[in-house]
Amino acid sequence: MWLPDVNVLLCASQGQAPYHAVARHRREAAFGSGAAVGLPWVALLGFLRLFTNGRIFPVPMPVDKALRMMDGWLSHPNVMVLHPGPRHAALLGALLIGVGTAGNLTTDAHLAAIAIEHGATVVSFDRDFARFAGLRFEHLHA
Repeated sequence: MWLPDVNVLLCASQGQAPYHAVARHRREAAFGSGAAVGLPWVALLGFLRLFTNGRIFPVPMPVDKALRMMDGWLSHPNVMVLHPGPRHAALLGALLIGVGTAGNLTTDAHLAAIAIEHGATVVSFDRDFARFAGLRFEHLHA
């Protein structure tokens, strides 16, 4: 199962974004492969929060357009929304203790714990995911 982080969703959707072509190609390959795609709410809400923010994008995406984009992903037959399961708190704690910090890695560890619970592979441009023991991780780069 493919589980993109928020940056992959943003870069794939924003033509001016760094690594747009790489992210878009990987997203299209995942959606077209027939394999499962897992979208946790933390990534979806991060996409919505950032893509509609005028302090991040000079021309932010209108909320209705961003929501339609998300609806398109969520209605895709290969997509499932992933939620934290019963082992989430223990996994999250072990991941954070394993890297020796929380801080800026907290949301990444949350995503990693969801991925581990669901047997998914996190796909990201962020190398920090490689720090989490037991996580399957695909590092995208230009």
